[in-house]
Amino acid sequence: MEEKKRGLSIVRGIKTICSDIKTIYDKDPAARNLAEIILLYPGFHALLAYRCAHKLTKWHIPFIPRLISQLARFLTGIEIHPRAKIGKNFFIDHGMGVVIGETAVIGDDVLIYQGVTLGGTGKDTGKRHPTVGNSVTIGAGAKVLGNITIGDFTNIGAGSVVVDDVPEHSTVVGIPGRIVRQRVFVQGQLLHNRIPDPIKCELNRLKYELQELRDQVEKNNKST
Repeated sequence: MEEKKRGLSIVRGIKTICSDIKTIYDKDPAARNLAEIILLYPGFHALLAYRCAHKLTKWHIPFIPRLISQLARFLTGIEIHPRAKIGKNFFIDHGMGVVIGETAVIGDDVLIYQGVTLGGTGKDTGKRHPTVGNSVTIGAGAKVLGNITIGDFTNIGAGSVVVDDVPEHSTVVGIPGRIVRQRVFVQGQLLHNRIPDPIKCELNRLKYELQELRDQVEKNNKST
């Protein structure tokens, strides 16, 4: 029975990988053919390594998943923790410098560019990395930090630093990230659950700034 479950899991994994390849082909105008994607795209190579490592992690196989992720990091410049959870149709464009932390959760149809970090804000335990919804685009160099939620259909601008929850159908830019456009009305009705909590946003910003100050103090202490 256990072997049968693993066999079915492998079949589902192969289907997911095929879907990843099709997503790259559909979204990247530079992709000329499938062979080019399979052989020459580091984002696909890193994702393929993650899919394998994540599967081994779910089967409670020690050490090897981290070994695979570190080899992929060395070869592609992209670091994805095997315990992260990534949905279907995921695309890392260009990819160099991408980091996805252990407790990060990524939905379906997500596109991220080079230099993106889905990371933590310190030495927290438990869920400490972002949850990214479906159909989200994260621009080059953006940092999404902490146990926050990025809503569906959100766009995060290049170079932004996001430390607050972001409602769905939003566009975020800046350091720290601020919402510059948000869909809070549908057919004339106000959607109260999509309005960000200003107090929580400010507390998250203060937490991020405090961590930066601590890091700077530690750096100064070491230098002296």
